[in-house]
Amino acid sequence: MSVLRMSHLGICVADRDRSLRFYRDGLGFREVSRLRARGAATATLLQVADAEVEATFLERDGVRIELLAYAKPGHCGPSQPGPMNRLGLTHLSLRVDDLDGTLAALRATDARVLDETRIEIAAADTRAVFVTDPDGTRIELVQAPGDPAAPPGAG
Repeated sequence: MSVLRMSHLGICVADRDRSLRFYRDGLGFREVSRLRARGAATATLLQVADAEVEATFLERDGVRIELLAYAKPGHCGPSQPGPMNRLGLTHLSLRVDDLDGTLAALRATDARVLDETRIEIAAADTRAVFVTDPDGTRIELVQAPGDPAAPPGAG
């Protein structure tokens, strides 16, 4: 038996519509489906007692994310970016062709630009910065030459 394929990454959100504006309108993900889940199986799988959740699946470049909006019991935790050295998933990364234009569009969707993370590497013609979604999830934006499907530094 083996893993068949990557399915999705889940992101808990406080306000589904606000997060849709960020991911769909700001970053170009397209909505592919929605589902509502509740009951014993949902509570067991998610380990959230009495969970009632609406999941919205978005896709871009073959990557699927699931926005999880909990109607019950609601969300918990801080809505600010965690430290990059915290164990677990730290961020999503996207290549962009116009960093300044992308940032301008994202500012209109409740994105928070972490200006203090902005770098420019003139020798590599590369610029990067982190933004956060409305709930503090870090998104790295990289403008660099070469194949945007290749990992940074691969050319």
